[in-house]
Amino acid sequence: MNDRINKSKVFSLGLQHVLAMYAGAILVPIIVGGALGFNSQQLAYLIAIDLLTCGIATLLQSWKNKYFGIGLPIVLGTSFVAVTPMISIGSNYGISAIYGSIIAAGIFIIFFSNIFGKLLKLFPPVVTGTVVIIIGLSLVPTGIKNMAGGSGSKDFGSAENLMLSLGVLAVILLINRCFTGFIRSISVLIGIIAGTIASTFFGKMDFSTVAEASWFHIPAPLYFGTPTFEIAPILTMMLVGTVILVESTGAFLALGKIIGRELSEKDIVKGYRAEGLAFTLGGIFNAFPYSTFAQNVGLVQLSGVKKRTITIAAGFILIGLGLVPKIAALATLIPTAVLGGATVVMFGMVVSSGIKMLNDVDFSDNANLLVIACSVSLGLGATVVPELFSSLPEAIRIVVGDGIITGSLTAIILNVILTPRRKKAADSTIPDTDQFMAKSI
Repeated sequence: MNDRINKSKVFSLGLQHVLAMYAGAILVPIIVGGALGFNSQQLAYLIAIDLLTCGIATLLQSWKNKYFGIGLPIVLGTSFVAVTPMISIGSNYGISAIYGSIIAAGIFIIFFSNIFGKLLKLFPPVVTGTVVIIIGLSLVPTGIKNMAGGSGSKDFGSAENLMLSLGVLAVILLINRCFTGFIRSISVLIGIIAGTIASTFFGKMDFSTVAEASWFHIPAPLYFGTPTFEIAPILTMMLVGTVILVESTGAFLALGKIIGRELSEKDIVKGYRAEGLAFTLGGIFNAFPYSTFAQNVGLVQLSGVKKRTITIAAGFILIGLGLVPKIAALATLIPTAVLGGATVVMFGMVVSSGIKMLNDVDFSDNANLLVIACSVSLGLGATVVPELFSSLPEAIRIVVGDGIITGSLTAIILNVILTPRRKKAADSTIPDTDQFMAKSI
């Protein structure tokens, strides 16, 4: 793909990024709003403001300046890590405490971003590659469930759903095999459009959501009331924010590798600050905590388009969707099975990116093999068997209850523990200078 992209193509490429993350972006407000008993009007606001804030957060991260923004082709979306804590805080302390804790966590991330940046040395290739693989593997089950129609759907695993999802997958693969350039770069978008059109023959289109949605929506800060600041919710959300930064670091480093840019500690710190700003913005507008979406990392790898211009366009599209709920509702017409056929490719590409990052790892070193083996096993295990840590205290479950976080922390800790042995073994292979000189004489 050429470095210069025709302006007429930027919208299509940006829309492709929006469609790639749309299901994940609206799923969190639906889950949280439903659990907290929101009515249809409140839920509609929550979805619209979430999309708008996703767009603003994406622009903040894409805008590389002196103080914040990592300047990579990144799209930010609602973090799934925060779902359970938000429901718990809302149930025990009220909705206002949710947003007070999110604002406090955002400010905490902004002010302590330099300290988090010092931890970059904990992410050598063996850790970053493993974390990216875990991110991809943790997302794959969601993609597979979507292929079957979505978890809990009445027609889960039906022949129609499988035909749609596999058909979308086939279209994407066919385009990547037969075309180059722009057509190949929007293969996922073409696959989604083709699958959505095909779904009309199976009677899977429901226009009721579009009909009920309003034409225009003005964001209202503190829509659900003035935030309240409770100690326990704030500490919980600060922990959630720290966990999200660990997850985002893997995505930052993966994208840096994909586009061929070496990220410095300063770059990572500015990326953290942008996510802290996104947190704070989410709290003020009664939205959510935000993090870098891994599926869009996979899309950058798959499409081969690595320009920030595209994700900036995606950010503006998300803002537009948030301001016009009726247009935003059009994306709900895309059947889950169609999204599944597309996302399973992108999630797999995330895994491929992680494997590629491991090319720089010395596999003759048993310590590296142990880091990868234990991290992937525990990360994937916690994803497939989420009740693994159900008996632990809630504060600990927040950290280890997510497969991505479990695997990431395992990789970081094992690398630190095994590094001294690795260095010692390496030092033992270096011959003593005096002995070498004596033998030479």
